[in-house]
Amino acid sequence: MMKKIMKAIAVIAIFVVTGSAPVTLAYADKADTDTVSVIFTHDMHSHLDEFAKLKTAMDDVKDEYPDSFVLDAGDFAMGTPYQVTFSQQASELKMMDYLGFEATTLGNHEFDYRALGLAGMFDAAKGLDVQMVMANIDWDATLADEELASDAAVLKESYDAYGVKEYTIIEHAGIRAAMFGLMGENAVDYAPESGLLFKDAKEAAAETVEKIKTEEDVDMIICLSHCGTIENEDDVMEETEDYLLAEAVPEIDLIISGHTHTVLEEAVQVGDTYIVSCGAYNAYMGHAVMEPKADDSGGYMLSSYKLIPLDETVADDAAVKEELVKYRELADEEYFSEYGFSWEQVIAENDIEFTPSDELGLVQGEEPLGNLITDSYKYALEQIGEEADITVVPLGVIRGSFDKGEITVADAFNVSSLGYGKDGLSGYPLVKAYLTGKELKAVAEVDASVSLLMNVARLYSNGLEYSYNPNRLIMNRAVDVKIGNSDAFGDAEGEAVSVEDDKLYSVVADLYSCQMLGTVKDQSFGLLKIEPKDENGDLITDYEDHIIYDGDKELKAWYALASYIDSFEDDKVPEYYGQTHGRKTEIDSKSPGELLKQPNKIAFIVAAVVIVLVLLIVAIVALIRRHRRKKRTR
Repeated sequence: MMKKIMKAIAVIAIFVVTGSAPVTLAYADKADTDTVSVIFTHDMHSHLDEFAKLKTAMDDVKDEYPDSFVLDAGDFAMGTPYQVTFSQQASELKMMDYLGFEATTLGNHEFDYRALGLAGMFDAAKGLDVQMVMANIDWDATLADEELASDAAVLKESYDAYGVKEYTIIEHAGIRAAMFGLMGENAVDYAPESGLLFKDAKEAAAETVEKIKTEEDVDMIICLSHCGTIENEDDVMEETEDYLLAEAVPEIDLIISGHTHTVLEEAVQVGDTYIVSCGAYNAYMGHAVMEPKADDSGGYMLSSYKLIPLDETVADDAAVKEELVKYRELADEEYFSEYGFSWEQVIAENDIEFTPSDELGLVQGEEPLGNLITDSYKYALEQIGEEADITVVPLGVIRGSFDKGEITVADAFNVSSLGYGKDGLSGYPLVKAYLTGKELKAVAEVDASVSLLMNVARLYSNGLEYSYNPNRLIMNRAVDVKIGNSDAFGDAEGEAVSVEDDKLYSVVADLYSCQMLGTVKDQSFGLLKIEPKDENGDLITDYEDHIIYDGDKELKAWYALASYIDSFEDDKVPEYYGQTHGRKTEIDSKSPGELLKQPNKIAFIVAAVVIVLVLLIVAIVALIRRHRRKKRTR
């Protein structure tokens, strides 16, 4: 009895000291039968090499908490060469099974392989013990859709054969935990080729939790959420999807929050729900410990929360490293050899201090790595006798950077690793389209303004030059938009010239970036309009019809980058990429001339509104004065 009383006092003391959200706690005492220990990850993005350290960290936690739940919140694929055999070998899910993961959900990047590619993954993974949970795919609506039904039916068969459930119940040491998976609104938007329709995440969560409470006998409910919290520095936690989910469905005890790659060093408490995140790429492993509430009111409170760095201080598990070898060999045999490359092939030496991937795009401006990538597109086009006025890459598809030292084919692949082509092979292909000069001004404005709302929309380019002024009206910050004459090696050839509004210019970007252009209108509140066209000026309805081919192969973005780096003289990254070159120029000025020059339609709309308001105020003042004069003459 005394032990229970002391335990209750300790739990109350923790609550009083930490207060409400956010919460950060050191490890509690060794677990007993009431303790729930949860090891978690999310957004691993095929970073399987880190699994050797992840296994060591898991084992260390299990030494103290042997009955730990081991869970993941999606986007386990897409980000390193291990993904190239996703549909044939299910490398990521098989390695998760090898490490002892018990449940995961689907993130938007699992859908990069499209319905048929994901179906192949489920077929290859059949028989694994990792339970997949997903609660808000609207199968009825999807299968009733004439355009989606065929491929979706194939996926549904494989999905069911693997045994995907809305929720599952896992029991450890007498604790029964129910867990379900979700894809949030933003994540669904980021999966334009999923071939599926989704239910509202909060509504689906409420229905699933009610079903669990009605039909099951469980001690706690965990959501494996691919909805997310803070993505950009200007985001407000209380307005993020997982925070709103916690408010809408308060019966959830723990939300493992994926998608936004957020590192929550302190757990966020919303009522009786805790939100935890450990970031992306297996940089950290999360560990949360929960205890029953001391007041016997039911539910759990967080007593320990740690993010464990998977850095050089953590030893590699030898067995895991050995297991990974076979997947690397498969990647070479089944994929890289087709492009004349191999995983570990060194293609250049690098002395440039490129911005680390987790710092890319944090501030507006030109980025040498972005220059390198877009220059590589120009180079690859030249090698096959193609050309483009402009090549563009958005921040959202840049998934890595280069360290100093040797650059391997795998390193280049990691930088441009996203996607799946029409050919059914890993890697987004490059696509060619045409935009008017007026639309190129809108492209520059996407970078100057929309990226403030959605930093994945930060753009880097070869051939498009412009200035931006952060002091100007939003949606009217880009000026002096010009077509430059940089060749694939970054050498200037003549002066840049201003774009002509009605002229068509050829633009090359990866397939995903083209497919995501629909979000520009939404994020700009309908003020910016970009409609890619073919060379005749007709609107493009299917970007796959405009994929660029190198012979009979799709020209992949990663291959363009790898082959460009492989072409460098003396096998060394040129010093050119150690600095910027005026492709984007900031004009930090509040002078009237700079604030008012080259106004676009948004500026005119705002000016018109201001004029109307001024006239309205003048009219009201005039009426008031007239009324006062009439009163004085009475």
